Amino acid sequence: MYGEAAALGAGTILNALSTGMGSAFAIDAETTARVELDDSGTVDGEIAGVPDADTRLIRRAVERVVERFGDGEGGHVRTESEVPMAAGLKSSSAAANATVLATLSALDVPVEGAEPRSAGGAEPRSAGGAEPRSAGGAESRSAGGAEPRSAADATDAPLDREAACRIGVEAARDAGVTVTGAFDDASASMLGGVTVTDNDADDLLAREAVEWDVLVWTPAARAFSADADVERCARVAPMARLVADLALDGRYGAAMTVNGLAFSAALEFPTEPAVEAMPHAAGVSLSGTGPSVVAVGDREELEQVCERWNQRTGDTWMTTTRTDGARVIE
Repeated sequence: MYGEAAALGAGTILNALSTGMGSAFAIDAETTARVELDDSGTVDGEIAGVPDADTRLIRRAVERVVERFGDGEGGHVRTESEVPMAAGLKSSSAAANATVLATLSALDVPVEGAEPRSAGGAEPRSAGGAEPRSAGGAESRSAGGAEPRSAADATDAPLDREAACRIGVEAARDAGVTVTGAFDDASASMLGGVTVTDNDADDLLAREAVEWDVLVWTPAARAFSADADVERCARVAPMARLVADLALDGRYGAAMTVNGLAFSAALEFPTEPAVEAMPHAAGVSLSGTGPSVVAVGDREELEQVCERWNQRTGDTWMTTTRTDGARVIE
């Protein structure tokens, strides 16, 4: 009973800590999970390259799937990732999503939209674009244009990636690695593109395919989401509500920048990297609860930002958005 799956990292448009509303976008950085189930009844886990890492989240993700679809199986889960841990790039959401899909695959539970893709069969990855924009300019609120479903509405529906994503969100809450439940981060990681969510209700309010170039700066320091100062974040709620309005209006670049300045101040991160990027980026924000900063826009313009950020301690790298989302590999 073996399954393997991959999910995406993501960057922040709106941090959900202030109001419960959040927004994120998937980036081309993957976390892979490999799950082997057996009749042991207990689950152990490991994270490649981090021998002393806390594996509660991925173990709980396996347990959650088994509780719903299995028959008391235990086993082993191993993740490896291109997404740096505790850097604000949604490593936990990517790990949970990949683990959930891998476990479902091991149990032969199909997930609509996450089927293994043939070589070259994935959606093309974007490259270029002076302004953050939707692919083709169309906005998608849900498949077929219907209103977004609530978690309760989806309970008895055939399992799709949105439902699978909610299993990982519950595992993250069980494991205590998130304050908000991070449905915004998890949905972007699982579905691809930009998502806007109500994290208090686990509602997907909007999803849109986007084609952006993305620049990421990750300093050496790490920040765990569960340790964020929620009280300080609550003080910037008026700005968060403005950001939510901008995001729901499709003005993602402006939303990112307002979010970045507000939450950098609330979480006591420097605003200088964002200020350096503003003349060249369509949007720039502190990602998650930090410490990474992400900027989107035209690649040539972002290369100028890259020259400035390269002078800072840490890692600076260029990537793109992804619209295809998480997938089962085997």
